[in-house]
Amino acid sequence: MRPDCGCCGRGLPPSSREAVICSFECTFCVGCAAEMLDQRCPNCGGELVRRPVREAPEAV
Repeated sequence: MRPDCGCCGRGLPPSSREAVICSFECTFCVGCAAEMLDQRCPNCGGELVRRPVREAPEAV
């Protein structure tokens, strides 16, 4: 899971709900995806969709 936007460099930790990916897992923030990329990956042309969230494990 990539930790930042491939366009603007914004941090996107695994728990972020502000990340989108293509089928090759290129990662972008929702702002860049909507405003600059028209929901298409600039690398492969694939659709950008919401990245699954991975919550931090609970402390035992």
